[in-house]
Amino acid sequence: MNICDIWQRDFLLGIVRLVAGAYPVWHEAPSPKQKIYFSNHTSHVDTLAILAALPRDVRATVRPVAARDYWDKGKFRRHIAQNLLNVVLIDRHRETGGDPLDPVRDALAQGHSIILFPEGTRGADALPQSFKSGLFHLATEFPDVALGPVYLENLQRIMPKGAIWPVPLICKVHFGADEWRGQNEDKASFLTRMRDAIVRLAPHRAAG
Repeated sequence: MNICDIWQRDFLLGIVRLVAGAYPVWHEAPSPKQKIYFSNHTSHVDTLAILAALPRDVRATVRPVAARDYWDKGKFRRHIAQNLLNVVLIDRHRETGGDPLDPVRDALAQGHSIILFPEGTRGADALPQSFKSGLFHLATEFPDVALGPVYLENLQRIMPKGAIWPVPLICKVHFGADEWRGQNEDKASFLTRMRDAIVRLAPHRAAG
């Protein structure tokens, strides 16, 4: 990343902090070790809010996972995804064939941390929907990579689906303690436990 791209990225994340807050709440001290950050997904600002809340030294090695059909559409989005955020683009509908998780595997094999939204799509509720299987497969294939639960507070109200302008509320980004897949833990139990790890971070644990 060149100096111009770094400046643009920092400016973009500064705007996110100004508009939404993106205040970090650490339930375990931040660490630069490799992680799979997984979070509830409520808006197009979610990735930016997590990156804005991470310390700069940690953020430098983190790559968000995002859908190619959204971020590879138009020069502006493509510039943000490729040059500013170093996004791992996946084909959700397997338009190019192969496993959509292969680019994510490559990023993890190269030592990057990633940001993943296991619901697979945005939800309107404060708490996450059921998780799809991708997180389970990655945790199984990369057992030495920590799993970092993240809860985004208020973003579903700040940028509700279909909104053009943000509502003036404060977003907090809650980072939980590291999780790991248990030995011989089956997929359903693992995914339920990982969702619960996010739910525990939610203030007042809103119904959902």
